[in-house]
Amino acid sequence: EDIEGSKAHAKMLATQKIITPEDFKAIKQGLDKIHEEIAAGHFSFSVELEDIHMNIETRLSELIGEPAKRLHTARSRNDQIATDIRLYLRNQIDQLDFILKKLQKTLWKKAEKNTLTLMPGYTHLQTAQPISFGFHLAAYIEMIGRDRERFQDCRKRINESPLGAAALAGTSFPIDRHLTANLLGFDRPMPNALDAVSSRDFALEFASAATICAIHLSRLAEEIVIWSTDRFNFIQLSDNFTTGSSIMPQKKNPDTLEYLRGKTGNIYGNLFSMLTILKGLPLSYFKDLQDDKELVFKSSETLNNSLNILNEVLRNIIPNKKKMFDLANHGYLTATD
Repeated sequence: EDIEGSKAHAKMLATQKIITPEDFKAIKQGLDKIHEEIAAGHFSFSVELEDIHMNIETRLSELIGEPAKRLHTARSRNDQIATDIRLYLRNQIDQLDFILKKLQKTLWKKAEKNTLTLMPGYTHLQTAQPISFGFHLAAYIEMIGRDRERFQDCRKRINESPLGAAALAGTSFPIDRHLTANLLGFDRPMPNALDAVSSRDFALEFASAATICAIHLSRLAEEIVIWSTDRFNFIQLSDNFTTGSSIMPQKKNPDTLEYLRGKTGNIYGNLFSMLTILKGLPLSYFKDLQDDKELVFKSSETLNNSLNILNEVLRNIIPNKKKMFDLANHGYLTATD
């Protein structure tokens, strides 16, 4: 994302005749080379260079010399990092939407095969009315659909460009903020420079959407754990997602789902940390905001992992149709009717 933003900024500088076409060509080729090095795992990062930006710019100077020093013209770390984090979250939302849609499809396939698999429906974990296993699974398709909508709504507010705000009040160079916004796929430049460098409500909104989504995944994980117990025995879990006991050989523990359920608390904590960081910050930029990166990185990574795990668990569960049907014949399930 940092390289992507820098290439767009350099192209704008060249278009506006702030740097020469030759400088732009050298900068672009150098940044492309650095991208290749990072992707291949050959890039040497240095803690002494403080951050990702200085690591990239120092390597650029090694590769192309003097033109590298002109890349940061009309730009501040403040608008640069605000741009990077928006690009990152936009990419993460697109990736999450793909995985969420895949999970919906998995649920739908499993539900479609079990429209006639009778089971008890519950309220208060007490037998209530007869439903089908497919009907129960389909409820989560709806929840995940709302999660996708929340992320897409959040994406709209993420997709504005802070680039050109500089430190907090713009720049005297004749830049074109609409051009950089367009090159980076943003809907528009952010109207107010102070807001552009200091706002993190978009990251807060992402953390909130991730938290709500994690709640849904945790609820489903909990149901699968309950269904797999010998007391319910509604489903059989694949051995890939269970472990044995250290002392009791008869045990088949749903450890993977328990880990997933526990990780939900980490995502909650990231949201609360973000709220706390932002609650007392006047305008504009403060170093407190550096911690937002770790929080959104961790929430996104944990949510991605949880979705992929749950998708595989669901693909491999085998419903115990006889046990479900037998329990549906107890507890006066048709009393309401």
